[in-house]
Amino acid sequence: MPEVIPLEQIRNIGVIAHIDAGKTTTTERILFYTGRTHRMGAVDDGTTVTDWMEQERERGITITAAAVTCFWRNCQINIVDTPGHIDFTAEVQRSLRVLDGGIVVLDAVAGVEPQSETVWHQADRFQVPRICFVNKMDRVGADYWRAIDMIRERLGAQPLALQVPIGSEASFTGVVDLIENKAIVYLDDLGTMPEIRDVPAELQEEVDHWREVLIERIAETDETLTTKYLEGAEITPAELRKALRAATVSTQLVPVLCGTALRNKGVQLLLDAIVDYLPSPLEVPPIRGLNPYTKREETCPPAKDSPLAALAFKIVSDSFAGRLAYVRVYSGVLVTSKRVLNATKNRKERVGRIVRMQANQREDMRALKAGDIGAVVGFKFTFTGDTICDPSHPIVLESIKFPEPVISVRIEPRTKADQDKISDVLRRLSEEDPTFRVSLDEETGQTIISGMGELHLEVLVDRMLREFKVEANVGKPQVSYRETITKPARAEGRFERQAGTRRYYGHVWLELGPAPRGTGLQFRDRLAPGTVPKQYVKAVEQGVRESAEGGVIMGYPLVDLEVSLVDGSYHPEDSSEQAFKAATALAMREGIIQAAPTLMEPVMDLEVLAPEEFVGEIIGDLNARRANIESMEVRADGFQAVRCVVPLAEMFGYATDLRSMTQGRGTFTMEFDHYAELPESTLWELTGGYGIRLGL
Repeated sequence: MPEVIPLEQIRNIGVIAHIDAGKTTTTERILFYTGRTHRMGAVDDGTTVTDWMEQERERGITITAAAVTCFWRNCQINIVDTPGHIDFTAEVQRSLRVLDGGIVVLDAVAGVEPQSETVWHQADRFQVPRICFVNKMDRVGADYWRAIDMIRERLGAQPLALQVPIGSEASFTGVVDLIENKAIVYLDDLGTMPEIRDVPAELQEEVDHWREVLIERIAETDETLTTKYLEGAEITPAELRKALRAATVSTQLVPVLCGTALRNKGVQLLLDAIVDYLPSPLEVPPIRGLNPYTKREETCPPAKDSPLAALAFKIVSDSFAGRLAYVRVYSGVLVTSKRVLNATKNRKERVGRIVRMQANQREDMRALKAGDIGAVVGFKFTFTGDTICDPSHPIVLESIKFPEPVISVRIEPRTKADQDKISDVLRRLSEEDPTFRVSLDEETGQTIISGMGELHLEVLVDRMLREFKVEANVGKPQVSYRETITKPARAEGRFERQAGTRRYYGHVWLELGPAPRGTGLQFRDRLAPGTVPKQYVKAVEQGVRESAEGGVIMGYPLVDLEVSLVDGSYHPEDSSEQAFKAATALAMREGIIQAAPTLMEPVMDLEVLAPEEFVGEIIGDLNARRANIESMEVRADGFQAVRCVVPLAEMFGYATDLRSMTQGRGTFTMEFDHYAELPESTLWELTGGYGIRLGL
């Protein structure tokens, strides 16, 4: 392929789905058919390109998003294979932030599963156009049309079938392309010799019906085609493809294809759909950013002669290359050996090597131009979400927001040598993963690591032991609670202190009140003009936010409260920002105690899939875990899906319990849903009577 690919021939896409829907296998087949690899890897054998970590190959799951580049029909396709497990949702989130299109892989038997919904809504947030690939059409219970109905009902999308399957389950041999009105039948095991035939007679009626639906739905999105359709004129396949591309890019329609990646059927047609329907960098709205000096919004057009604007979306510690910063270039060109500005940190950086990643392999590049995704070696101050730009044209792009961790474990190094290494290792891991947090328990001196779930922490600890050779004792997982208040309160904070020749004075009155769930901490300045100088108000806000980092019950962060500064006084000589911060801390503690503080626990959205005969026992067990059952749904092969919300604290060890209840046939998926107030009995049990401890 030529060194310079025109922008209209570039596709930046992500493969996203529920765990075990077949994302990695689909990516593996794409790499084979595009000539990037010459042998198909298998997830079960641990031989795939994108699942290259030891932990991924052992568990048969994707843990980290892997980027690969391939070429099809003169187009450069940059693919990011993302994890399906909810514990690694940050990988999906940061990938979607920098991609222009997505392939949503669905299991033909299960249809739309809980994590499919999560990734779909994440893609909605970033307005990413999608196509769907209904995979595993060869499995018993596969139902293409049911999967399409579920896309419409569960995801609120407008799916459009582009194909009709030929056969089903073990007899699935190919598809009918509704746009070309031709059958594609796969004759060999590798799927490299598909044969184009006329539509089989037994499918003609079904194909005619769905082709009419396809033409009508596409015509509705285009005025010219609407006129032709109403006049009864013939609409050509080229016209249908052009209009469907526009409807897909504007997210009006979602094209749906089917196949079986494992059996090598339907993947080339998926590649055609990527080229035909997913947008190039020119077709998505240009990224906008804020000039850090003028505070005005500016646009970054995707052109190589525009000023440089790029977003770092991932940091990786590479044992050979060192620290790698994955970047998406939105405008301009990123060139080796040049100095650039990290506008988020206001620090200059030097571009060392530029590499294009092929999973864990690297290809050296001279430059990355607008629309490209690659990695940079040599950045020292750049982290996930930072903007890299031309020093003479500073701009800050919107950063990436990540969910808060909900589970923690305590960790202690085994030897003095391990103690020296552990802080460096934890720093490197937290640089890579924004949902991994490290803190210190000041009472015990133990290090606490927090993450998105048991599997997330298990993998991180495993990497510490194996990759970084740090031996450590790891405690049992603990829930990351939050603290909040349940009634309004008003408190005074007065700080007067003589330190040597210097006097300190700060005085504030704060009003605290509960805020709606999920709103975090809100600060309001309700002072009468001239009561306290503005610079001290800023110090009060800072003091409020610092005080909210640790509550009064068990030291967990305070959320969902509104704090207003309503009164105060100052001394023209003795007052300082430090004095007002200290006064604020006193008022906050007093106010929180008055406001009836309580703990909030993370509540998870849980779906359990098991044979019908075990459902009664499963529901009884869930009720004992304080679950709230929301729905039950019959699935294929005599299985039932039970959906509920349940406190995370009750779910430790559930995988083992579910296996024993269902003779190893039950599975579950769980993701964070919301924080809810702890029942009083549980709060008392957990805190050992916190009211007595607070002197209430």
